[in-house]
Amino acid sequence: MAAISSFQDFKLNKQLLNAIADAGFEVPTEIQQKCIPVLMGGQEVIGIAQTGTGKTAAYVLPVLMKVKYAQGVEPRAVILAPTKELTIQIAEHTKQLAHHTDLRILPIYGGVGPKTQIEAIQRGVDILVATPGRFLELYLKSEIPTKQIKTLVLDEADRMMDMGFMPQLRRIFEVIPRKRQNMLFSATFNDRVERLSAEFLEFPLRIEITPPATAAKQVQQEVYYVPNLRTKINFLEYLLQDTESFNRVMIFTRSKESADNVFKFLERKNMGPVRVIHSNKGQNSRINAVQEFKEGKLRILVSTDVTSRGIDVVQVSHVINFDVPVVYEDYVHRIGRTGRAFSEGTAITFVTKAELYHIEKIEKLIREKIPVKKLPQEVEVTKTPFEEAQEMAREIDRQKRREDPTFKGAFHEKKFKEEK
Repeated sequence: MAAISSFQDFKLNKQLLNAIADAGFEVPTEIQQKCIPVLMGGQEVIGIAQTGTGKTAAYVLPVLMKVKYAQGVEPRAVILAPTKELTIQIAEHTKQLAHHTDLRILPIYGGVGPKTQIEAIQRGVDILVATPGRFLELYLKSEIPTKQIKTLVLDEADRMMDMGFMPQLRRIFEVIPRKRQNMLFSATFNDRVERLSAEFLEFPLRIEITPPATAAKQVQQEVYYVPNLRTKINFLEYLLQDTESFNRVMIFTRSKESADNVFKFLERKNMGPVRVIHSNKGQNSRINAVQEFKEGKLRILVSTDVTSRGIDVVQVSHVINFDVPVVYEDYVHRIGRTGRAFSEGTAITFVTKAELYHIEKIEKLIREKIPVKKLPQEVEVTKTPFEEAQEMAREIDRQKRREDPTFKGAFHEKKFKEEK
């Protein structure tokens, strides 16, 4: 097959090619090159590709070609995504690519009253982008006609499985026409995703772009050993003084409390504009913060892993892992926020002694060693408080016990010596 070097090489109509040119996309990414021709040929596909590889356009363009123009009032294509944020983001992307058509694209999701969404469906819709829960809820109210649905896309399938959506998905497969084209996209292909794909795809073609859980190539990764929380804060302050390089930064923390503390510190030091998002924040507050970050009104967005997959922002200069994630695939998703759409990015990870264990596991997962850099001399290294040191020692014991259930622990050994 001849190499595809331009969107002109796909059999796309003029309206779509114009929208692609408007969006500034020039060269199709690898997933687009491999998926678009087969999907346009009607084939079912499993696409394994991490975020930032252009996978949304890889399935949206064939869907738009199939649906072509506004027709009747009933939806003909459904795209399912796990969260409200992703649903909105996919719908935005689809509207951008459908800009020169009269197609009606509607995101529906929970967390808000269904009235406005029901009214929009009644006015007529061609493509529905939905969370599984809201889709079923409106279907059971007889508000979603399903007879015309000929295309079904499942995006972020691994995340759907993590969030326990299998029962809802099974119900949805039952209520939409059997004769349809199915597509499944996922960042990883674990056992649960494999089971899901076996249930709802018929003779799919599997297209894998990079091996599961590999870090984006254009992201420069760095690890710094930092002894304690106070030193992490000092180092963060040191890095963010460089306003020119660190111009659009995402900072990830493990807990909501930690995210709030980092946010308050940065605000106090006037290092922003900065906002914080996590699951305790209201939906609107989260969406507004992401929107401001996208538009360049914010310099820094502090977030927990809840939002690490749902944010598609180009030109994020740096991702800073203030804490090492304990769900190792989240590392790939976090650092995938930078280096998107062919631009370079840097991912910096702060690691304490107790987090070393997790970094080793992450390196195993991404099959590469992350370069270790020395803390700059200007960063003040503070003494670790007694309580924090004890908590780290306990954590290291827990890790050793996980690897070796017979391990009794440093505390136990110490006590044993004293008793002798």
